[in-house]
Amino acid sequence: MERLYDKESASVLLDDWKRNAFHAFHSKMTNHELKFPCIPAIQGYQLGHIRYGFAPRPESREASEAFAELLDSYGKCSRETGHYSALVVFFNNDPAHSEEYRTVNTYEEVFWDLMKRTSSLDKKPWPAHISNDPEDATWEFCYGLEQYFVFCGTPAHVKRYSRYFPFFMLALTPRWVLSRFNEDQKKAEKMSEWIRDRLSTYDTAPIHPELKKYGDAENKEWKQYYLRDDETAGSSCPFHHLWKQSSEAKRDT
Repeated sequence: MERLYDKESASVLLDDWKRNAFHAFHSKMTNHELKFPCIPAIQGYQLGHIRYGFAPRPESREASEAFAELLDSYGKCSRETGHYSALVVFFNNDPAHSEEYRTVNTYEEVFWDLMKRTSSLDKKPWPAHISNDPEDATWEFCYGLEQYFVFCGTPAHVKRYSRYFPFFMLALTPRWVLSRFNEDQKKAEKMSEWIRDRLSTYDTAPIHPELKKYGDAENKEWKQYYLRDDETAGSSCPFHHLWKQSSEAKRDT
């Protein structure tokens, strides 16, 4: 089983790429001059509520297996890690050691392929209360009966710097964390304003039009998982048909 790390254990890793990845994340979360827009993510980092995992190159078969194991482990302990709990997974594709140059569009293909392969390894059924159609406003990524918001960062993002990271990275926040935070509507609305204000200065690209509220009729949650450097988005979820077939099969077992 792939190991999860807390803040303290991740900070002393000896493996070069893992140490570099975590230190890059630390720098992003603690930069006081260019403040990362997601304030709850910074709070989660400071409080030590985030758990970290490491996986091989995202396009490899081993990557989906490692990611699935990390999700299994995290699902069992997430509620014990704190109110700002999240799982951050770094993938070994340091561009300094890669001969292959990738664009935002090619990383998008890598992301959806990884998500598709990892989902196929889920041994638990799709939650009955969540639509298995990504075009439905209630849909979101689920694994091990847990619902997650997924954030992808890549080395190719430039204009949308909030999505830039020197390694391919996924950050997953459980829905129960977000639901608890949104219980105080006034506080949640104020936080949303602060985050958007920070985004407007952090990124040179405009705030993406697909950044909407979960559950709203016009929202498509999958479009927020991987944001392009411009304001465009895919017309349909890349693994819509496979997801529908696999989730229906799980429900029948």
